[in-house]
Amino acid sequence: MLFAQQQVLDFGLAPSRTLEQFLPGANGVAAGLVAQQAEGRGEPQLYLWGAKGSGKTHLLQAACQRAGEHGLTAAYIALLDAPHPGVLEGLERLGLVALDDVQAVVGQAVWEEALFDLINRLREHAVPLLLAADQPPSALPVALPDLASRLGWGPILRLEGLDDAAKIELLRRRAGERGLILPDEVGRYLLEHLPRDLSSLLEGLERLDRASMERQRKPSLALAREVLGERR
Repeated sequence: MLFAQQQVLDFGLAPSRTLEQFLPGANGVAAGLVAQQAEGRGEPQLYLWGAKGSGKTHLLQAACQRAGEHGLTAAYIALLDAPHPGVLEGLERLGLVALDDVQAVVGQAVWEEALFDLINRLREHAVPLLLAADQPPSALPVALPDLASRLGWGPILRLEGLDDAAKIELLRRRAGERGLILPDEVGRYLLEHLPRDLSSLLEGLERLDRASMERQRKPSLALAREVLGERR
C-alpha cells in the first residue's frame, strides 16, 4: 500500500493505525526511532522483531501514516501476502518503505535476490527502510550471505509484548475510539477468556461492540459472558 499526502492506495493497510495509538510499554525506544524515521529525520534502516502481537505491524503501518502526514510517499508491504518479488520494483522512488513478515520470504532464492537488490537501491537513493520479522536477522535462515549482512545494516530492536495492565488499557482506548466505555471487569474478563495475543483480544472487543449495538445494551460483564458463550 502506498501513502502520499494522506492519500492511501490500499494494499491492505488499516488506516486507523497511528503512532499515537501505540502503547509503547517497554518499547519506547523503538517507537521513538520509528517516529523519527517516518518523519524523514531518523535512521536509514530499522529492523524490528518480536512475537505475534508485539506491535510490529502496527508500528510499520503507523509509520506510513505518519510519513504521509509529513508529505512523504510511503509503501507498506506484508511479504507474507505478496504475490511475487516484482512488488519490490520501483520503491526507491518513495519516501519510506516498510516491509513486514521478512521471515516469510527468506530461504527463497528469487525473493532473497530481490530483497538484497532493493536494500541496495534504497540505500543509494537515501530512502529509509523499516523491516519487521518474528526473529532477529541472525536467526533467519538466509541463504544469501550478502542479504544477511544487509539486514543488519541498521539498529535491530526487539519488541516486547504488553503486560496485562497495558493490554487492558489498550482495550479501554480502542473501546473509547468506538464510543464505548469499557468497565475494568469487562477488560479483565476478555483477557482471562480469550487468547492473550492482541489480535484475539481486539477481535473479542469488536464482537462485544457489535453485540452492544445489536442488543442496545451497554458493554457489561453479563454481555461479555453471553458473547463469549456464543463463541464456544
